[in-house]
Amino acid sequence: MDVTHGSLAHGARSARRPESALAVTVGSFDGVHRGHRAMLERLVAKGRALGIGSCVLTFEPHPREFFAPAAAPARLSRLREKLERIAETGVDRVHVLRFDAQLAALSAEAFIAEVLAQGLGTRWLLVGRDFRFGAGRRGDCALLEAGAGRHGYVLEAMPDVTDAGERVSSSAVRAALAAGDLERARELLGRPYMMSGRVAHGEKLGRSLGFPTANIALRRRPPLAGIFVVEAELEEAQRVMQGVASVGRRPTVRPDAAPLLEVHLFDFEGTLYGRHLRVTFLEKLREEQKYEGLEALRAAIARDAARAADFFARRIHA
Repeated sequence: MDVTHGSLAHGARSARRPESALAVTVGSFDGVHRGHRAMLERLVAKGRALGIGSCVLTFEPHPREFFAPAAAPARLSRLREKLERIAETGVDRVHVLRFDAQLAALSAEAFIAEVLAQGLGTRWLLVGRDFRFGAGRRGDCALLEAGAGRHGYVLEAMPDVTDAGERVSSSAVRAALAAGDLERARELLGRPYMMSGRVAHGEKLGRSLGFPTANIALRRRPPLAGIFVVEAELEEAQRVMQGVASVGRRPTVRPDAAPLLEVHLFDFEGTLYGRHLRVTFLEKLREEQKYEGLEALRAAIARDAARAADFFARRIHA
């Protein structure tokens, strides 16, 4: 899958015609849940039927992070994770469009003409029924339909994907994770929830307590918090490791700290610094708590590790 970046809107007179026609879909695709996968699979199938490439147009940062960073929803996936999930569906290309002041001010009509038609050469376009775009979110499916003949594309609106009567959406996944309902999140995503990142040096507190951890800094507010049973794997290795993880701000140690993912792996020796670790969340054990001192914290971690080990023992014999 090709990944491209950069502005596609340079003004109707100066925008260069694309080299080939594309089947295109547009969206943030945060989490790449079952609804997103249905849309991506439809995109790929239609592109192949028409004999043209398939392309996902997505944004970085998320538009709501640009307009209201403090009030923006928690990210379900980093850009890297999102691209990995999209690639699994067979999409030919992803174009990552930087969401900045210039793009935010672009009218809906200009977005159609400059970005979709001239920038990408869209010949077939798939969007969700509630898709909004352009300055002031004025653009909708009706405006896209009105511009289809003028700009030479065919529009298709994707129906909602539902599960147990609920629309499958990024918001629904966030709600399940915030409630600690990992099973519901799994149903909506079509897979267990996962976070990944590069292991960084920490304060070595876990090691001093007898439970060394791999630390991954979280640049944005995570969608879940607490203590969890996890599995983890290194990007370049096939080995799946078991462990227990904490997602939060470590209130016992430093209550004003930035969010951190700390993973204690069972039966692992060696160094992980600088390596990319993928962490899959299996069960929530408890909420994060503040303890009176390090001895109380050590005892709590020991209990968490024992419960996680018991989880894996039960799964073997299930």
